[in-house]
Amino acid sequence: MWVFGKLLFIPGIASWFRSIYGIKDKSLERNIAGIPFSHPIGLAAGFDKDGKYMNAMALLGFSHLEIGTVTPKSQPGNPKPRLFRLIKSRGLINRMGFNNDGAEALAVRLKKKRPPGVIIGVNIGKNKDTPNEEAVNDYLKCFSILYELVDYFTVNVSSPNTPGLRELQDKEPLTRILNTLQKENNKDKPIFLKIAPDLSHQQLDEIIEIVINTHISGVIATNTTISREGLKESKEDIDEFGQGGLSGAPILDLSASIVHYLSEKSNGKFSIIGVGGIENFKTAKKHFDAGADLVQIYTGLIYTGPGIVKKILSTMRT
Repeated sequence: MWVFGKLLFIPGIASWFRSIYGIKDKSLERNIAGIPFSHPIGLAAGFDKDGKYMNAMALLGFSHLEIGTVTPKSQPGNPKPRLFRLIKSRGLINRMGFNNDGAEALAVRLKKKRPPGVIIGVNIGKNKDTPNEEAVNDYLKCFSILYELVDYFTVNVSSPNTPGLRELQDKEPLTRILNTLQKENNKDKPIFLKIAPDLSHQQLDEIIEIVINTHISGVIATNTTISREGLKESKEDIDEFGQGGLSGAPILDLSASIVHYLSEKSNGKFSIIGVGGIENFKTAKKHFDAGADLVQIYTGLIYTGPGIVKKILSTMRT
């Protein structure tokens, strides 16, 4: 990525990348939560945690980039190694732990070099050392610092790599966080909630109720899973990788099933962004058919390469 960023200083190189990887077609445009997206495929949070590569990633044809997860204070994340490829399964296991430079540092980067023509969202979380009962303050700090600089926010309470974070998906703490942000949301900035794929139907029913009652814009489904079912690697290899969230092809069916459940049970009362296992038109279509309005890609980009967005969109418009 560092080399890619340096290439952007060569005259004409940005236009060349846009011509190679970009597609413009009115039929692909979407308007979700009041935001005009040039097409429905974006970059998921986790790939560019600090907004260091916004301009480079914008040239790969994404309609939107979700930066983060960002926390109020900088933190190093979990000890390395913390990211592992499952090549046979076309997946990743990560236990990054919200490593980032902090919300203020991201604000500086957004002011200096926000890329034109692409929607920017930011995924916000709490610092590891912040007790859950005080977590709402962390989300509010990130929200306030970045409010004027981004197009939408995503509340991350579903990463498995910060101890106790997923407890914030429970009804009382989650309602408190979302209501607090909405109270500060004077200009009605779209807010999405990113949820885990490991929730029961009862928990999903509560999520639907909370999203509707707090009037946020929608749900991003899903984050990584703690499950290890269906992997092609040996048990010994999987055990050696250790703890962390699993993403990529192994979670396609699980994530798409969550999208379908949310869409069906909510009667389409809020927007849904599908994430998980998307690496071609067929897998993207599975999310769209399940009820997703937009989709986001991370692991698929790693295994498929920089042409993934154009390949999917080329098929969508035919």
